[in-house]
Amino acid sequence: MQDVFIGRQPIFDRNIKVYAYELLYRHGFVSHAVIDDDDAASGTVLVNLLLEIGLDNLVGRHKAFCNFTRGFLLQEKDLSFAADRLVVEVLESVEADDNILDAVRGYKQRGHMIALDDFEYREELRPLVELADMIKIDVLALGMERVVEQVKILRSIKPLKFLAEKVETREEFQQCLDLGFDYFQGYFFSKPVVVTGKKLPPARLAMVQLLAELQKPDVSMERIEEIIQTDVNLSVKLLRQVNSSYYSLISEVTSIRQAIMRVGLLHIRVWTSVVMMGSVSDKADELMTMALVRARMCELLAVQQRVKDVTGYFTVGLFSLLESILDAPMEQILQSLPLAAEINNALLNGSGDMGRVLRCVQDYEQANWAAVYSYSIPREAVVDAYWQAVNWAEEIIAGTY
Repeated sequence: MQDVFIGRQPIFDRNIKVYAYELLYRHGFVSHAVIDDDDAASGTVLVNLLLEIGLDNLVGRHKAFCNFTRGFLLQEKDLSFAADRLVVEVLESVEADDNILDAVRGYKQRGHMIALDDFEYREELRPLVELADMIKIDVLALGMERVVEQVKILRSIKPLKFLAEKVETREEFQQCLDLGFDYFQGYFFSKPVVVTGKKLPPARLAMVQLLAELQKPDVSMERIEEIIQTDVNLSVKLLRQVNSSYYSLISEVTSIRQAIMRVGLLHIRVWTSVVMMGSVSDKADELMTMALVRARMCELLAVQQRVKDVTGYFTVGLFSLLESILDAPMEQILQSLPLAAEINNALLNGSGDMGRVLRCVQDYEQANWAAVYSYSIPREAVVDAYWQAVNWAEEIIAGTY
């Protein structure tokens, strides 16, 4: 599995709840073999991932969208064991000849949902449309005027679900909502969303300030205690969590100071991260999970590069999604936080060593492998860091709520 890269990109419904994940698979560079048949190689990788890693580990209860090349479609693999969750995503390069139509019809009969990827209608593709359940339209590539035309044409053929790909701005998201798109995928959900003139709610700001204090190398126990004690709900949550079986304490903790001293700053830092993310109830859970995965992955890559103090890397990964989570510009958020200049620069400009690691993590999320390789970080380290981060985030969330 060291030669396989796989990314998960969330797909959201109209309520910005996770509907599915697209599994982005590629074959890594290998020195012991020459791949002559890309279709067969991609198909083999996909089957191995489904059988060895398992859909439950990759997508949980959600559906999985997987790219199907022409070659893999024609192999007509029996994947009916996963038909209720595995969506056959026919790539835009696949032509609608009789062999392909027979293959797609076979997957559909075995219970798979059929999606057409990066689709732009041509009359010769109509037979594929008639078999499809969902159309994925690249909003960025087509532009909204052509998107409107495509939706109108396709709706005249049959009832279909529509997924907007590469949604990058709030305006595009709203336009696609107005057009009746059912699902959405793109940088809008993971890149900063600038909303001017909006202040941070006091409770959220206090939580972020607490996290910032916890990142300081000379963190003050008194200051941490003071911030927590000013919020009744936060105090109750901390005491309840520290006294839970997750921490396996011998005697019950009855004060905030005791809690901090007993479990240590590292556990308090992680707990605060999860509580802060979970307290933003109007945002998709996936954004919170992505922030935790980014934080841990940045930290692990910093460890791999023998960085002495990895705390800042964790902070950079965790805070990299604050614009989307808190609906405020990063500049405004950072003005309220006592963070080091290196962290600020990484978050604002992607500069410095921390910014470089964050960019590597973001490129991995988007399956931008050429960029990932350019950071001179061993690919095995990047893959391992990702999966460790995913497992860590799931364990932390399960232990916190």
